[in-house]
Amino acid sequence: MNGDEAVARARTLFLDDSHPYGCAETAFMVLKEAFGLPAPTDPSAAMTLNGGVAHSGGICGAISGSALAVGLLAGRRIEDHALAKRTASEIVSRLLDDFAQKYGAVDCHALLGREIRTPEQHQAFLDSGVWRRSCMAQVAHVVHSLAELPDDPIWDHATAAGHPRPR
Repeated sequence: MNGDEAVARARTLFLDDSHPYGCAETAFMVLKEAFGLPAPTDPSAAMTLNGGVAHSGGICGAISGSALAVGLLAGRRIEDHALAKRTASEIVSRLLDDFAQKYGAVDCHALLGREIRTPEQHQAFLDSGVWRRSCMAQVAHVVHSLAELPDDPIWDHATAAGHPRPR
């Protein structure tokens, strides 16, 4: 799946009128699908990461959901756990820097300019429709940036370090 296809898939999931999936779930599912990982339609590991972990305003759910998918991919491609962890961290660090440069922040509270933690605040946020523009743009940016990660030269670090080739 290329970046444009990943964005189209994310739009289908995230902009569904019944709003079943938040930022983290959407990024997680789309990237699992793009990476060829098992259970791409299961968002459960990411469901509490929406809105910066339980709508607390912490790190953007699109980033944290992506980090889960990157970790899964690294764990499957690199046998050495320490090397897989370093490689996944390098990838997510690069994503964080790129995201912060583009959007000026990486945490939901700063990105949204509002609290969404209480049920009333969250409902007001959903009713505002800002998620359709701002959050969708951020999800699109993240999935577009990472969709072709399986072909990224970063995996060459595993072979250069004398470890088994990525799977």
